[in-house]
Amino acid sequence: MRLAIMQPYFLPYLGYFQLIAAVDLFVVYDNIKYTKQGWINRNRMLRNGRDATFTLPLKSASDSLDVVERALAPDFHPDHLLNRFRGAYQRAPNFNRTFPLLERILRHEDTNLFRFLHHSIVSICEHLGIATEIMVSSHLSIDHRLKNQDKVLACCEVIGASTYVNAIGGVALYSKEAFRARGIDLQFLQAKPHEYPQFGDPFVPWLSIIDVIMFNDPQAIADMLNTGYTLD
Repeated sequence: MRLAIMQPYFLPYLGYFQLIAAVDLFVVYDNIKYTKQGWINRNRMLRNGRDATFTLPLKSASDSLDVVERALAPDFHPDHLLNRFRGAYQRAPNFNRTFPLLERILRHEDTNLFRFLHHSIVSICEHLGIATEIMVSSHLSIDHRLKNQDKVLACCEVIGASTYVNAIGGVALYSKEAFRARGIDLQFLQAKPHEYPQFGDPFVPWLSIIDVIMFNDPQAIADMLNTGYTLD
C-alpha cells in the first residue's frame, strides 16, 4: 500500500495531482490548523502573461480553528471568480472543456471550507481520470493530537502502508531512518520541469492545475501525471 497525506489546497498545482496519482490511497487533512500564509484558499492563474493570485474569501473566525471549522464568506459570489477565469483563459485551446469543470467546482453549494475544497479535489481527479482512493484524515483511528512526523507514522501504521510518498518539500521534515524503523519506505516526489505553450508568451510556472488543463490535451496531461516526476 502506497500512501500520501496532504492538507487541502484550492485548485492546486500539477505536483499535488501527481502525488495523488502516484499512490494507492491519498489522505487529505481536515483536522489541521488553517494558516493565512499558506495556499489553502488561494492559488495563481495566468493573466496577461503574468501570474495573478485568486482567492476564496472566508468568513471571519479565530486563527486557531482547523480547516474543517472554517467557512466561505457570505459575500462569496462564484460568478465573480468564474468571470476572472473566463477573461484569463477564454482563448485557451481547451477552454470549452475546462470551464464546465470550474463551474461545477465554484458553484458547489456547501460553504464549509474543507468540504468545498474536498469536492474540488475529487472533481479534478475525476476529470483527469485519477482513480486513487481519497480519505479524510479525521476518519482514521489515531491519536489526532500527534504532530508532524509522528502523526504521519501513526497514519501509515493504522492504514498498513508499506510506502509513504511525500512532496519534495518535506525532505527536511521527515527522516527515512524513522520510517524504516517502522518498516515503511519513505519516498519523495520531485516534479520534472515541464513547459507548454501559454498564448505564445514566456512560460509562467507553478500555476494552478486549471492552467495545465486549459492548455494541454488529455494525453499530454496523463503523461505529466504518470511520468512527469521522479521518486527518491
